[in-house]
Amino acid sequence: MKIYVPRDAAAKAMGADEVAEAVLREARSRGIDVTLVRNGSRGMVWLEPLVEVETDKGRVGYGQIEAADVPGVLDGSSDKALGPVEEIPYFKGQTRLTFARVGLTDPLSLADYAAHGGLEGLRKALAMSGEAIVKEVTESGLRGRGGAGFPTGIKWETVRKAEGAQKYIVCNADEGDSGTFADRMLMEGDPFCLIEGMAISGIAVGATKGYVYLRSEYPDAIEVMNAACDIARREGLLGASVLGSGKAFDMEIRVGAGAYVCGEETSLLNSLEGKRGVVRAKPPLPALQGFMGRPTVVNNVISLASVPVIMARGAAFYKDFGLGRSRGTIPLQIAGNVKYGGLYETAFGTTLGDIVEKIGGGTASGRPVKAVQVGGPLGAYFPVSQFDTPFGYEEFDAKGGLIGHAGLVVFDDTADMRKMARFAMEFCAVESCGKCTPCRIGAVRGVETIDRIGRGDASAIPLLEDLCETMKDGSLCALGGFTPFPVMSALKHFPDDFNANAKEAAE
Repeated sequence: MKIYVPRDAAAKAMGADEVAEAVLREARSRGIDVTLVRNGSRGMVWLEPLVEVETDKGRVGYGQIEAADVPGVLDGSSDKALGPVEEIPYFKGQTRLTFARVGLTDPLSLADYAAHGGLEGLRKALAMSGEAIVKEVTESGLRGRGGAGFPTGIKWETVRKAEGAQKYIVCNADEGDSGTFADRMLMEGDPFCLIEGMAISGIAVGATKGYVYLRSEYPDAIEVMNAACDIARREGLLGASVLGSGKAFDMEIRVGAGAYVCGEETSLLNSLEGKRGVVRAKPPLPALQGFMGRPTVVNNVISLASVPVIMARGAAFYKDFGLGRSRGTIPLQIAGNVKYGGLYETAFGTTLGDIVEKIGGGTASGRPVKAVQVGGPLGAYFPVSQFDTPFGYEEFDAKGGLIGHAGLVVFDDTADMRKMARFAMEFCAVESCGKCTPCRIGAVRGVETIDRIGRGDASAIPLLEDLCETMKDGSLCALGGFTPFPVMSALKHFPDDFNANAKEAAE
């Protein structure tokens, strides 16, 4: 009997470890031979811990399982049975490419990984020139999934052509945006996918060394990635001759101290070098002078983890998904006041309204949706009137927003958008590295100005608008430059929340 209990951090927070212990304990007491697999999460967070039992009809799921429910799971008599996991509507509606193995396989079994399509992309890449690999990634239309949306192939080609005795691949796994968890889920649930993507990248651009910069708040991901790297090295996936090809690539895990600004690539590089995590002026670009002053590819976890499927199935296959210049799939992370929170991988193009209402099921409170913040704490607030916006880079930019890391946080009609705008400025003030004045000082003045508006000083609204323009145009990096997005969108779409007299009259 094979039973799957997730080791994903979200599942563990809901008691998955206790459930796993109960499975082994109950099996011993019954004399049943049970194989327990600690898999990743299927992404249906509201069902965690989601226990799966392998049957001759496929894997049957049991949701929100507690230790006391385990006897019923083993009997097949539990009233928490969900049927075949892959037939659950939330899961069945997805297009899983990057996350195809997450929740399906044993994260630390390289044999399991290979049996489900792993290493196919790397084997193909090893038979190709670096130029041909980069061309394939470029033609796929893959863009940075960490927020900027910069074409991945162009970045790789810049590093490939750059002169340097040593080149590096740096994976930005400092997932600091509120409401985002795709990087963590991928690393905990399918670490070899990231390792394979980094190895392909290294072979493509001529880099022999890679680093994963992982935030200290992700202890489970740190543990799994370190263990996976050890296995990969032992099995010849990493080292002096990758899969016996004679081409070298190795990597290691580095842990940051938790500064939000270190999610910005130049701050990350400073931290990786052992320096204070402050933003570097550009130029020079990291692609030319990055880690230790050498040519460096800096990509997000999901960007790199999307490369194996592109190489395995071809650029045309991947590019067939999406709309406009937003190609492939995107792992949506749906959180906040929402009925069905979790990860949902789908092609670009789904409207924001369908994501919130059809996929997410509306608010958990049952009250009307008021706003959705897309793209983390620096993302704009979208009102219901903009729910027809297709999920794509240019489409969101046209509405004054950004996709960022594709995190969506839902709010119902009880949310005070002036307070949310104040939080954005306060967050920026706390997390600023202090290098540039618009961010360091502007965010503090922003909090003060929004407080003036809250006290009924309507004359402070033009001042806030002017301050946001200054921060947007004058900040050195996206922290100060994007903080105006949530502030100005809240002010534009929810003006009554900033009007003290209107609020008093309503109350």
